[in-house]
Amino acid sequence: MADEKEVAQQIERENHGSSSNDDIAITHKDADLPAALADGSRPDLTWTDEEETAIRRKIDYHTVPLVTLLYMLCFLDRANIGNARIQGLERDLKLERLQFNWALSIFYIIYLLVEVPSNIILKKVGPKYYLPFLVCGFGLISLCTAFVNSFSGLMVARAFLGIFEGGAMPGMAFFLSCFYKRNELLFRIGIYVSAASIAGAFGGLLATGLSRIPAWGVAGAQIHTWRNIFFFEGLVTIIVGILAPFGMPTKPSEAYFLTPRERMIAAERLVREHRSDPDEVVTKAHLKRAVFCIHNYTCALGFFLINITVQGLSVFMPTLIKDLYPEGSPEQAQLYSVPPYVCACLVAILVAWLSDKTHQRGIWLASFAVLAVVGFGILRFNDQPGIRYMAIYFVTVGAFPGGPGFLSWAMNNSAGPPIRAVTTAYVVTLGTIGGIVATWTYVPSDGPKYFTGHTINLVGQIVTICLAVFGIFYCMRENKLRAAGKRDHRLEGLSESEQEALGNHHPRYRYWT
Repeated sequence: MADEKEVAQQIERENHGSSSNDDIAITHKDADLPAALADGSRPDLTWTDEEETAIRRKIDYHTVPLVTLLYMLCFLDRANIGNARIQGLERDLKLERLQFNWALSIFYIIYLLVEVPSNIILKKVGPKYYLPFLVCGFGLISLCTAFVNSFSGLMVARAFLGIFEGGAMPGMAFFLSCFYKRNELLFRIGIYVSAASIAGAFGGLLATGLSRIPAWGVAGAQIHTWRNIFFFEGLVTIIVGILAPFGMPTKPSEAYFLTPRERMIAAERLVREHRSDPDEVVTKAHLKRAVFCIHNYTCALGFFLINITVQGLSVFMPTLIKDLYPEGSPEQAQLYSVPPYVCACLVAILVAWLSDKTHQRGIWLASFAVLAVVGFGILRFNDQPGIRYMAIYFVTVGAFPGGPGFLSWAMNNSAGPPIRAVTTAYVVTLGTIGGIVATWTYVPSDGPKYFTGHTINLVGQIVTICLAVFGIFYCMRENKLRAAGKRDHRLEGLSESEQEALGNHHPRYRYWT
């Protein structure tokens, strides 16, 4: 009876702060649930596969669509400068030579600097308000970009955009990793990262429609053509960011849409797989383990190379298509950019689903990078506009699955929320350097065929294939050594809690290939 009372009190504490509409009656069955140990685990808790499936579906409905929407707005507000460019931004701001490329670069430089600190803050304060705060922030900056009148003003706006967007992608990836097991993660990350291609598709359509809105505003602050793109897309982002906290859960053990028993199961299944406490704080040891990891280096470099292509396409595709068909209108170039993004979105989700089902990462990354190599080979060596436009499909379909693939591969092989938080931000941070490189791959002097830019991407995708293959063999070798007992020395002289703290360095832990 004392144990039942203790568990009932614990469940009541977990529900403390919930609204009366969310209160769930504690049945006798709930009161019989085992109490948590000091490390947060419940070794005596059992459940059926049907229960776990039902819980996972509930989590899916309440996390994935919301995160996908937020990241779509994030990418839309980042990439709309490419759509604005061919609608007159360069002309109206009197940008010269490489000033447009500098405006792109400053965003990624600031973005790079805030990723890891932002994820550490997220781990401390929780996602419920922090992620929506970031969304409102970059929405406001996008809206304000509609009022810039000079190169310096554009640089300031892009720098502030980088501050708020820098924590968004790694933060959302870490948020999802706190709800899903390793074999469930890539499909969900694939869906939300596919929002980048959805944003690309919508970006072209929205830019076409918004740029046609007649000029409006007060004297001296007229909003027209490209300014409409920034203003209205930023306004929508702010509204969504304000509403987001009402539907965003904090963590499995506090999910408002689960019953007390379901919360325990949702949290315990992750504790057992990752062999760690979900509430453990980030320490220097976690930072060191995440940073000095060969597999993380592999994934980070792969993400870096993928980002050169993906981020480059996100801002330069309208320009590339406009240069393919110079006689066409800006609106035609915007609309031609939509189909490749739609194809990339569908394929990225399919690859993520197949990768989760097969428990394989590297083989899918290597296979689709081959398509990107073919695409850039055509763009580099062929002169026919129709064939070159077809090559853009190969490039988007081949490259876009790589981002979520490399990121989730690193996260899958990092045990424990603290290490995953650092790993996510670390991999995305190094990958963001690819975004900086991407801003200089297509410069005006290299147009209209952009031989240098296509060559850089061609070589990058070839190296991506090599990295994916290396990652496969490294993980296979490490798993083989652990199975043979050649990593058991790591347990010598350690207490049980210290052994569990080894996470993915534990001899019984197996890497995904």
